[in-house]
Amino acid sequence: MKKLRIGSGAGYAGDRIEPAIDIIKKGNLDYIIFECLAERTIALAQQQKLIDPTKGYNELLEYRMEKILPLCVEKKVKIITNMGAANPLEAVKATKRLAEQLEIKQLKIAAVLGDDVYHNTEKYLDYTLMETGEKLRSIQSQMVSANAYIGAKGILQALIEGADIVISGRVADPSLVVGPLLYEFGWDVHDYDLLGKGTLAGHLLECGSQVMGGYFADPGYKDVPDLWNIGFPIGEIDEKGSILITKLAEAGGLVTPETCKEQILYEIQDPENYFTPDVIADFSKVVVQQLEKDRVLIQSASGKEKTSLLKTSIGYRDGYIGEGEISYGGTGALGRARLAGEIVKRRIENCGLPIDELRIDFIGVNSLYQDSLSEILFDGKQDFKEVRLRVAARTQTKEAADQIGTEVEALYTNGPAGGGGARKFTREIIAIGSILIPETDINHEVVYEEVKL
Repeated sequence: MKKLRIGSGAGYAGDRIEPAIDIIKKGNLDYIIFECLAERTIALAQQQKLIDPTKGYNELLEYRMEKILPLCVEKKVKIITNMGAANPLEAVKATKRLAEQLEIKQLKIAAVLGDDVYHNTEKYLDYTLMETGEKLRSIQSQMVSANAYIGAKGILQALIEGADIVISGRVADPSLVVGPLLYEFGWDVHDYDLLGKGTLAGHLLECGSQVMGGYFADPGYKDVPDLWNIGFPIGEIDEKGSILITKLAEAGGLVTPETCKEQILYEIQDPENYFTPDVIADFSKVVVQQLEKDRVLIQSASGKEKTSLLKTSIGYRDGYIGEGEISYGGTGALGRARLAGEIVKRRIENCGLPIDELRIDFIGVNSLYQDSLSEILFDGKQDFKEVRLRVAARTQTKEAADQIGTEVEALYTNGPAGGGGARKFTREIIAIGSILIPETDINHEVVYEEVKL
């Protein structure tokens, strides 16, 4: 029975490259995928593109391609990635330039387009935002991007037309794997049972080392060996949709039913109805079996006909966050930090700064769970020897946000004794809202660059 070996090369935008290099060298791969987009990532990339029309793709694209292109050509491994982000066309051009510099010959690089629907947002103004229940027009003046989650159609077309590298924008994460499976096995795009199995394969591989223990590790409870040397997974998928997850023997981490089950459930609201652009996948009857060390067989995913609606992420400006931090150490550190926080709060009120939301945290004491958990754990009796104060505020203007950090920095000589290590920064908030649009609104297009040295 024909099988396909697909490796994961990245699980997020800034992921490591060394494990990808290792599995290309030693993994006997047919394909490697680089999943590098989150919902906010593409909105930030759209901002970069507005400043410079030649940018807006993943900032590590050239770095990654320089490392892997010669190896992939040598090993005949095809690359599928969404590193194109907001600008797949320029990502393809950058990859071509790099290939020419490396004197790589006979390479066909595809850009998959169609996810960017910002030009269409006027027709969606009365659509409802899933997060707030308000109409899209309520944020019309603040919108900077609109990208639909598209499926494997463009990747399939690119592979049929001979692409060696496929670079997309907002293609759904599992579709990076579904595309090669459709092409190599000749699956029907309406065979939703097989598409459900392929979607599970993509879901297992899309997050890189997570399925090998990266998100699983919890010392003393769930121990993972050699986490410092954790690698990326390899999926071996057969034409009936059975999936074997494994890793290189020398890589750190582990592949067990437990690590795979955690990844299967990761970010899945309803395992029986996982909505994607290709299929409604059903993971509720999946069987996970350890065959031998670091080899786990996963079967019995299925699927139903897709909805023909596409989740679309709307990026919009939502003000600014100003932050300031300063540390206190020694006896009475928490008391001095609390006094410092009160000082900053009163100064903000006295200055009349237009603050939408203010948060004062004591890092190491209550910054994750506020006071509810810290009061249970410490009951006010523990004398913390080091505490870092963090003051953050959301505002509508950069000037007001800047003032937050300035007030914290002023504690050096105007606040309690012993403050040190102050820092301040301001960032614009790019928020994300979601709507559902008809799939028929998407204009799929594949554009090519070729290296023919």
